[in-house]
Amino acid sequence: MKTDTSTQSATAGLPQVSLARNPGIELDLDWALGVQANTSAIERRAASLPGRRSVKKAFQAAWLCKAVSLIDLTTLSGDDTEGRVRRLCAKARQPVRPEILEAIGMQGLTTGAVCVYHDMIETAVRALEGTGIPVAAVSTGFPAGLSPLHLRILEIEESVKAGASEIDIVISRRHVLTQNWQALYDEMAAFRAACGPAHVKAILATGELGSLRNVARASLICMMAGADFIKTSTGKESVNATLPVSLVMMRAIRDYHARTGHMVGYKPAGGISKSKDAVTYLALLKDELGPRWVQPDLFRFGASSLLGDIERQLEHHVTGAYSAQYRHPMG
Repeated sequence: MKTDTSTQSATAGLPQVSLARNPGIELDLDWALGVQANTSAIERRAASLPGRRSVKKAFQAAWLCKAVSLIDLTTLSGDDTEGRVRRLCAKARQPVRPEILEAIGMQGLTTGAVCVYHDMIETAVRALEGTGIPVAAVSTGFPAGLSPLHLRILEIEESVKAGASEIDIVISRRHVLTQNWQALYDEMAAFRAACGPAHVKAILATGELGSLRNVARASLICMMAGADFIKTSTGKESVNATLPVSLVMMRAIRDYHARTGHMVGYKPAGGISKSKDAVTYLALLKDELGPRWVQPDLFRFGASSLLGDIERQLEHHVTGAYSAQYRHPMG
């Protein structure tokens, strides 16, 4: 797993790269129900990653800068204010101190997006005007997804109208738990249609789906219905992103691409707060899907605290000293 800072600099200011969207396909239950998951093998493969994939010094700094460009910088709190969102957007525009970025040749680095609740979309859009950084909104009764379907669809439409260019929807977990795959497909297709030009990320809430096999099948169904991204979690579940779940979802993406030619993105969310974890996820991504997926249009981290740890590691790389965590506020 090697890269160089010149490659990182070339893409640092391009949070959105042009890519044909996944149009979806007709529901193929024979394919979806034929998917199995060998849990013990998956867990062994995931457990081997941190020890086998390690980068140091300049290579580590380059990969950490890449990770910054892939972060959906997020605030989803009940006490969010316009001021907090504006500060978060300022952080997205300048995620690391200018002198640190200048020292490693990474001027112009931004995060991949800013993710907020519907009420804060217009504030975020105004704060990010002219930057090219997209605004994502969580929708469809986030995080439980249990409001009436027509209201969830209306919520999507209102968020797109307000200026969100990405919509993070939550699926109805009961469709997976009861094996009602047609209902899941129809729901996801309706959400995709409501998004119009906005890209849709399907949150599977994998910690609540019961098994890795269910995760694999739900991933395929959502992609068949037109999801542009599949995402692990809302960040509100007791179990969020894990390496075994990520391996299953990445392989579903790989299989879908091999059969249809359509490229679908991946977003692990919740629980990724350390730089070394980010590098491990990127190593897994590169191994399973290849270097094209290590770009903001096909991969995102759903995280905010991760950025603070990356900042500290980059400062250590440049100065040889770690800074205090309080020096890297998110908003």
